[in-house]
Amino acid sequence: MASGSGPVSALWTEINRCGQNGDFTRALKAANKILYESKDDVTALCCKIVCLIQNGGFKEALNVINTHTKSLTSDMIGFEKAYCEYRLNRVEHALKTIQGIPEQTDKLKELYAQVLYRLERYDECLAVYKDLIRNSQDDYEEERKTNLSAVLAAQSTWENTSPEDLGLPESSYELCYNAACCLIGQGQLSQAMQKLQKAEDPQLVCNLRFYQFSLIFQDQNVFDSKKKVKLTSAEGVEHKLAKKQLQAIEINKALLAMYTNQADQCKKLLASQQAQSPGHPRPVLIQVAQLCREKQHNKAIELLQRFSDQHPESASGIKLTMAQLYLTQGHVTKACDILKSIEEFKYKPGMISALVTMYTNEEDIDSAIDVFTQAIQHYQSEQPGSAIHLSLVREAANYKLKYGRKKEATSDLEQLWKQNTNDVHTLAQLISAYSLVDQDKAKALSKHLPSPDTMSFNVDVDELENSHGATYVRKKAAKVVGESQPKEQGPQDVKKKKKKKKGKLPKNYDPKSTPDPERWLPIRERSYYRGKKKGKKKEQVGRGTQGATSGGSAELDASKSASSPPTSPRPGTATSNAVPPRQQKPAVAGATRKKAPQKKKKGGKGGW
Repeated sequence: MASGSGPVSALWTEINRCGQNGDFTRALKAANKILYESKDDVTALCCKIVCLIQNGGFKEALNVINTHTKSLTSDMIGFEKAYCEYRLNRVEHALKTIQGIPEQTDKLKELYAQVLYRLERYDECLAVYKDLIRNSQDDYEEERKTNLSAVLAAQSTWENTSPEDLGLPESSYELCYNAACCLIGQGQLSQAMQKLQKAEDPQLVCNLRFYQFSLIFQDQNVFDSKKKVKLTSAEGVEHKLAKKQLQAIEINKALLAMYTNQADQCKKLLASQQAQSPGHPRPVLIQVAQLCREKQHNKAIELLQRFSDQHPESASGIKLTMAQLYLTQGHVTKACDILKSIEEFKYKPGMISALVTMYTNEEDIDSAIDVFTQAIQHYQSEQPGSAIHLSLVREAANYKLKYGRKKEATSDLEQLWKQNTNDVHTLAQLISAYSLVDQDKAKALSKHLPSPDTMSFNVDVDELENSHGATYVRKKAAKVVGESQPKEQGPQDVKKKKKKKKGKLPKNYDPKSTPDPERWLPIRERSYYRGKKKGKKKEQVGRGTQGATSGGSAELDASKSASSPPTSPRPGTATSNAVPPRQQKPAVAGATRKKAPQKKKKGGKGGW
């Protein structure tokens, strides 16, 4: 401490009193007065730095430290310098400062752990906190456990590792929150929600949603997504989030631009992401999606191929996307070639099934069988006799038999039968296949079939017929009441056989004549059909011009007919009862129709 009397001594008293009361603003003024009198007073400089830190003046405190490097050594003011750098988000500088301090105190280890956490070096950070909890005895044990649980949550979320069970309590909101984050990293969302409900702190729920910030624009409100994106643009947010969180936010911004048809903005954001993380596949996939929206499929495939060649570590997912694009364009064979080039999935059962299905759809049976052959050879050398190996052999044999390749199926069936000689089904398939290829071999193998006696099964026929899938049920005979013996059948009880009726013959049928061999053909299709004969047109009354008569009108003249009676009375004859033609009533073709009864009109008095 600087020596002196009078005003200087009073200033030191002021600094001591203000420090105990927490009034660092007045303490800073007193320290400045002392430094005005003695600018190199180390104690006054240290007091000034502490007052600035307590008031949040980290930049001013760091300037004081860097200005007086000769008098303020690292062992004297190293912790304060590292803390200022940490609070100013100069994390790398803070790490170097801490590593240059010779004496590692508990507070310096606490700061070191925080710096490691910000640098996302979680394994080293976890080791530091374990050492602090094990070797320190003070009132900050619960805070250290809270920080330790935060490290475990970060490991589970960002490194996709199962966190170590350290038996940490959940006695505070923060501990419950970190435990929920661990569960989220493992995909156990319902258990995570239970932890948050146990905490009963709405602020933690809000923090969790921000911590797990992820936008899904499809089937969501785009305007709501825009509001969420604005939250991430607040000042200081980038220093509180991990690198993967910041990267996810930028990718979500690009997705939002794509779904809102802002193509230029989307490309700009993706270019920035590719510059920061050249090997990350997500920006490339979004760019491919944007190209597909613009109907530029060939350009999208070229982009995927180029990225796959430059970054083989991400080639598997990229090639799957390429195969999908080829399928959407109808290029099935090209999609199969891409899928077969993925070494990581080449011999997986799902990949084999997909390739066989696509080749079969293209009617390329040879290529499908080749897929089976390569997979069987792989498992024959890597896992001979395993379940997946024998399953592939079985599927290959069935496929070959289905498509008539019995000669090729014999080798697979023989391999299966040698694995299990008691498999009668496989033996039957093998004999059936050899019966068309090598009958002598089929006869030799048929000797291994079991005898009919050994193949008898204890089957309840009645139960089988009454089962759910039975298509025919045998009717049971009705029970006979009493003990009456059946009567012997007599000749009168024998049922007479019904005689078959002879078919009816046409009336003009002649048994001596030969039937027409073309009688089953339609008349128009028979050889002797000549068409209808064109006869003379019948003369009809009323045809021709007005007043004209045809040649047959004389036949219709009743006056010229001797047998027809005269229609008018002759002179000197008695008057007949004949009615003149003009007075004759026309004949009615049918019976007279009765008039439909009229509906009576409803009304009051005097109704119809």
